[in-house]
Amino acid sequence: MLKLACILAVALTAATPALAKDIVVKMKNQGAGGSMVFEPAFVKAQPGDVVHFVPTDPSHNAETIPTMLPAGVAPSKGQMNKEFVLPVKTPGVYGIKCLPHYSMGMIALVQVGNGPSSNLAAAKAVKLPPFAQRRMTPLLAQAR
Repeated sequence: MLKLACILAVALTAATPALAKDIVVKMKNQGAGGSMVFEPAFVKAQPGDVVHFVPTDPSHNAETIPTMLPAGVAPSKGQMNKEFVLPVKTPGVYGIKCLPHYSMGMIALVQVGNGPSSNLAAAKAVKLPPFAQRRMTPLLAQAR
């Protein structure tokens, strides 16, 4: 009987998926990376994790960049001055922008999974506003 209980306990533990993580990204007027930033700007997540973009200063939103998403992932958009919740299920890279400050370089990148990201080459080919491109290039260099 004890042996059966041990086998069942091991089987249940092995069948239980890893717990999803909640990851917080702050939307800031000023941060370590300069003006109008997401902190952190580069996030590594696993399928099932949830990324929370939280405004710490007014006049920000977060939304996906439609041309920088894994295949099959629909674009989504948060409201101004509200938390934007991005559940990530599909491996790949997800480009994020603050619409009012996009031209000022307010972007972020979320890598889901350990790579290789199937959409990384396509994401690197996307043309962004100049300052956003300058900030996105090193983030894409970190992704796999």
